[in-house]
Amino acid sequence: MFVDRAKIYVKAGDGGNGVVAFRREKYVPRGGPSGGDGGRGGDVVLMVDSGLSTLMDFKYRVHYKAKRGEHGQGSNKFGRGAENLVINVPPGTVVKDAETGDVLADLVENGHSFVVAKGGRGGRGNARFTSPVHRAPDFAEKGEPGEERWIVLELKLLADVGLIGYPNAGKSTLLARMTAATPKIADYPFTTLSPNLGVADPGFGKGSSFVLADIPGLIEGAHEGQGLGHEFLRHIERTRLLVHVIDMSGMERDPLEGFHAINKELVNYSKQLLKKPQLIAANKMDLPKAQENHEKIKPLLEKNGYHIIPVSGVTGEGIQQLLQHIGEMLLKVPKAETMEQVKQYTIVEEEPFKIDKGGQVFYISGERVERLVAMTDLENESAVKRLQRAFKRMGIDDALKDQGIKPGDTVKIGDSEFYYME
Repeated sequence: MFVDRAKIYVKAGDGGNGVVAFRREKYVPRGGPSGGDGGRGGDVVLMVDSGLSTLMDFKYRVHYKAKRGEHGQGSNKFGRGAENLVINVPPGTVVKDAETGDVLADLVENGHSFVVAKGGRGGRGNARFTSPVHRAPDFAEKGEPGEERWIVLELKLLADVGLIGYPNAGKSTLLARMTAATPKIADYPFTTLSPNLGVADPGFGKGSSFVLADIPGLIEGAHEGQGLGHEFLRHIERTRLLVHVIDMSGMERDPLEGFHAINKELVNYSKQLLKKPQLIAANKMDLPKAQENHEKIKPLLEKNGYHIIPVSGVTGEGIQQLLQHIGEMLLKVPKAETMEQVKQYTIVEEEPFKIDKGGQVFYISGERVERLVAMTDLENESAVKRLQRAFKRMGIDDALKDQGIKPGDTVKIGDSEFYYME
């Protein structure tokens, strides 16, 4: 089964907790705090593996979580950082944020990697909080939570040439004739349910071979998701050259009308597709009326700048000529693949916090304040007092009073609830 789209959940590892510890050795009175920091959580990394060709693995496993860092220890021993979770993906994988649809990365070459979720930093041990005022702090930080998100993976095949055309135009038969591929072939629409790849050699010598892809499912309305087109149109975007296969026998539809209908679907999906060079393979020349239709249509297409080559996937007529012409055209087309426009992130000055009121509940949000709460041990009185001091410095207390908060009202920050007191 060919799978070219998957939605998965990734969660980076949380940082390890810092530890509260004090030095206790003979002849060392008042040894002081010695709690070490926690280790960093593991990142979730996507890496290109050229041995993969589909996203099949993600059909059976959806959740991916990296390990958390180890907790700190006494005697100022730091916790060990966790190893990154590496997820292998095939070349041509586009990574998108499932919520916003932004393109995060376009992974093309073998070995390319992208950190899709960063691990949390380790919490600081109590040894890090000593000061002239606080000689023996009895609190430590918890590890920072790792990033988590839902992402969409889309595979766009890295083929040099794409075979396009209506179902039953003979694309699979041509692919089998031109390459060593063995696609499923039968005389009914949508025999091909997934793109087939093959390597063809035009005979120009070493390095002249190219990858050919049979793109299935193009009919009217394909760009809107009808038939199978919406699933596979994306695979055409990276090809350097399109070979438009026309059923010249006209047994199912007028060849010229079919040609224009397919091109209309391409431009409706992406105007960039019509900018790709297009070669026409007039197929099924062994059938009745094919020669007559070819003589009538050829001048019309050549007048618009198209080159048309008569072929027969069944008898092999014109196949070598088609291969050679493709090879010649590819020599003139640059090899740079079309890359997705990756979302560029810029540093934006974020509000330190935001307060929303719902009845007697005050909701405080903001990356900094939520991280502070997540990394505070709320069971430790000293740690809570430190958090309260941080709130005051940030201006949260004054902002709550301006919003009309009263003693006993509830304040929610992330997953934690507090009762307001003067």
